[in-house]
Amino acid sequence: MQKAKLTLAAAALITALPMLQGCIPVMVTGAAAGVMSAHDRRSTGTQTDDETTEWKANQHVPDQYKTFSHVNFTAFNRRVLITGEVPNEEAKSVIEAETRKLEGVREVYNELGVGQVSSYGSRSTDAYITSKVKARLVDSNQISANHIKVSTERAIVYLMGIVNDREAKVAVAVARTTAGVVKVVNVLEVVGDDDTRRIDNQTMGARTPPPASAPVETR
Repeated sequence: MQKAKLTLAAAALITALPMLQGCIPVMVTGAAAGVMSAHDRRSTGTQTDDETTEWKANQHVPDQYKTFSHVNFTAFNRRVLITGEVPNEEAKSVIEAETRKLEGVREVYNELGVGQVSSYGSRSTDAYITSKVKARLVDSNQISANHIKVSTERAIVYLMGIVNDREAKVAVAVARTTAGVVKVVNVLEVVGDDDTRRIDNQTMGARTPPPASAPVETR
C-alpha cells in the first residue's frame, strides 16, 4: 500500500510539472531532462522536434477561436494528437488544417470535442486520472512508463508511444481498468518485437559498459 501511494505521488508530480514550469522555470533541470530522454524510444532530435511542434501548433490556433476554445497538442514521434473543446465544427477543421501544415508532422489525430469549454475542476480530475494511469503502468512491472505518453480529456484517456503488441495490450488494459476512465483512445505506434529491441539497444545499449569487477580472494 505504501509503495502504491509513493508511486502515485511520483506520477502526480510528473503530471504536474508542465503546469508548474510557468511558475518555476528552473524546476526541471538538464539532468532530469536527460534521464527522461535516455529512457525514451524517440531520438533526442525527435523529442526536441515534438516539443517544437507542440509549441508551433499552439501558436497557429487562429485568434478568433482562442477565447472560446481549450486546445491541447500532444506530439510523439511526429504524430500529433489534438484534444480539448472548440465552439463549432469549423474551428475543429481549421485547427486540424493548420496543424497539418507544420513541417515534419506525419499524422494528425483530431479528437477535439465540439461544445462548452471544460471547467478547471474537470481538468483537475483529468490530471488525477493521468497520474493514476501512469502509476499503475509503473506498478504493473510489465512496461516502462517512459515508453507511454498518457493524456486525459473529459475522463477519456489517450495513449501514445512506440511499443510492441504485448506492451500495447498491457497499456490499454491498465488504462481501461483505472477508476474514473470513461473511454480509452489508442494512438500507440505498434512495431515489432525486433524493432523495440533494436530501438532500446540504440538508446540504452550504446553506453560504455562498466569495467569488470576485480577478483576477490578470501584468506
